[in-house]
Amino acid sequence: MANATSPLVKGKSSADKTVHEVINSHDFKMLVAKRWSVSMVLLAALFITYYGFILLIAENREWMSQKIGETTTLAIPLGVAVIVIAFVLTAIYVAWANASYDPEVERLKGQLKQ
Repeated sequence: MANATSPLVKGKSSADKTVHEVINSHDFKMLVAKRWSVSMVLLAALFITYYGFILLIAENREWMSQKIGETTTLAIPLGVAVIVIAFVLTAIYVAWANASYDPEVERLKGQLKQ
């Protein structure tokens, strides 16, 4: 039990912050900035992949229509690669969020007053 001279009575513990204090904290702002950075890098990679594929189809039709095997053209495996890359980028974000972002969110939530 805390007495009058206990540090928990004199000052705020790390679990006694209001929502506004947490939102205005340096830790929260750094977390938001990090999330935006990761999201924008992955979004840029996705856009480059997708629009690169579309531009290849539009600008280099002869190369994309080369036959691979009897009926398949080069565009088919490249299109599948675009889908796979989108899946991989999503998996990268989920792995990052589970390993880094979610624990930090929980830590910040733990600082709130009950």
